[in-house]
Amino acid sequence: MKNPLNNTVLRLLLLAAVGLIACLPLPDFWVTQLNYIGLYSLVVLGLVLLTGIGGLTSFGQAAFVGVGAYTSAYLCTQYGLSPWLTVFIGLAITGSSAMLLGVLTLRMSGHYLPLATIAWGLSLYYLMGNLDALGKYDGLLGVPGITLFGWDLGGGKPFFVLTWVLVLLGAFALINLLDSRTGRAIRSLRTGALMAEAMGINTLRFKIGIFTIAAMFASVSGWLFAHFQRTVNPSPFGLKMGIEYLFMAVLGGVGQVWGAITGALLTKLLEDQLQVLLPKLIGANGNFETIVFGIVLVLVLKYLPDGLWSLVARWLPNPPRAEDWTQAAALPERTKPEAGSMVLDVRAIRKQFGGLTAVNDISFSIRAGQISGLIGPNGAGKSTTFNLITGVLGLTSGEVRFRGQVVSGLPSRQIAQRGISRTFQHVKMIPEMTVLENVALGAHLRGGKGALSSMLRLDRHEEQRLLREAAHQLQRVGMGAQLHELAGNLAMGPQRLLEIARALCSDPALLLLDEPAAGLRHKEKLALGAVLRQLRAEGMAILLVEHDMDLVMDVCDHIVVMEFGTHLMEGTPAQVQASPAVRAAYLGTDEDTTSPATQPEEVSA
Repeated sequence: MKNPLNNTVLRLLLLAAVGLIACLPLPDFWVTQLNYIGLYSLVVLGLVLLTGIGGLTSFGQAAFVGVGAYTSAYLCTQYGLSPWLTVFIGLAITGSSAMLLGVLTLRMSGHYLPLATIAWGLSLYYLMGNLDALGKYDGLLGVPGITLFGWDLGGGKPFFVLTWVLVLLGAFALINLLDSRTGRAIRSLRTGALMAEAMGINTLRFKIGIFTIAAMFASVSGWLFAHFQRTVNPSPFGLKMGIEYLFMAVLGGVGQVWGAITGALLTKLLEDQLQVLLPKLIGANGNFETIVFGIVLVLVLKYLPDGLWSLVARWLPNPPRAEDWTQAAALPERTKPEAGSMVLDVRAIRKQFGGLTAVNDISFSIRAGQISGLIGPNGAGKSTTFNLITGVLGLTSGEVRFRGQVVSGLPSRQIAQRGISRTFQHVKMIPEMTVLENVALGAHLRGGKGALSSMLRLDRHEEQRLLREAAHQLQRVGMGAQLHELAGNLAMGPQRLLEIARALCSDPALLLLDEPAAGLRHKEKLALGAVLRQLRAEGMAILLVEHDMDLVMDVCDHIVVMEFGTHLMEGTPAQVQASPAVRAAYLGTDEDTTSPATQPEEVSA
């Protein structure tokens, strides 16, 4: 992930700026304002990761702020524990609660997830307000301030320094996280979950992970809030504040790390100024600023959906990623099957959708060092067969064996772990990521560093090896000059090549290509044919669905023909071209007038 603020010098400058601001003779009012902006920013940083990057909408983050605040306040007032200890206890309780809630709710999609976050947000709010131990709605009083070696950090400029150092460290940690193997998986959740699962990424686990991280950011904000206010009650942790946090994220730029701080800053300043100005203009008292915020939100969503930070980002330098992987060691490779050995054995697989049988008892096999073609007219069931083999769809009956082991019934990510990789009929990629980053998703299973290592920048050695592999596969398919191009800017042909490079990145023993030549120009098709022959020479087994019969007949050793979900015939390219049954399937006639190789392209089922 490219980011103009993602380097050590600028990070040190930002931290130094916090110290410089603390030395300025600012009025106490503005110091307090900056403190609140920092508290809000921590929560919104979590929402940027959860909602903007991960695509999961939560209205309940304020409740997690309350968990962190109440945990620290209760332990300090009742047991005299140090705030520096209670912050970690609060993180443990918040993290555990978030993981439990995530397991229960993150399988939901559509509008059900936001409704679920509202439900548990309200539940936690009323739980805080009804427990005698927490003082009910009066809350807890006498919360001590934060001290360090006798220095009071609980208010004013010392609290400003503490809060903003934590805000910047949190922002840097998120930038590190997004620029990593784990970050690429997170960035695929919003628009590429199906593809991510096919690359071996456990999307549910990553959803729970970012949900937990966002909750822990909120918990730290709650800890600071409790010791800044010196009192805690349920009022700041209700649904209204949860909505306001989301407003801050959208206003600043819900997909931008620095948009979190921008949104918190503008919202707090606007709120305070509007509370003074609007009653004077209208001549009456009331929460008129809420109306203005609603109008602002509608305008931002319509005219500036990427938030206000996007206006700033346009003017910031955005250099390409430094190619620091050139000296990295190659990744280890899996043991490949012996040439000619059975790799895939498909046994009478069937798929029914209600009363429709899309695939009807299809059987065939593929051997190492062999390119097999799967062809047939429109509606033949070729792509459905692909999806059954790779676990995207479940079998109605039948069995799929890969290298002697039954893989039918396994989820697609577990099938990918065993060494099957694929492309898709309709290209699936992350448009906002670079070509290199998209391809590196294919190598996800070949790394092991997690979120904490990424945040602390302890994954650099592994990251360089993964990027080296991605760059190598891009060079292999002729896209070495487009490493740093945004994938969304590519034409259809290069997008197809990107998918092939991504599939090769997983070091598969079996490669399934669904219409890889669609959209490619003549020279690109020739280059693709050369790549497929090279892979065959290396012992890889390839199953190819393709409309371009010239390519199929040129590179395939064996061809399986389907018609209306059934197995029509199989054999060598010469046998298929000579078959009257194949001609009848393509032409609807038994007349020997035209061979399949000369037919126009059709759209696969």
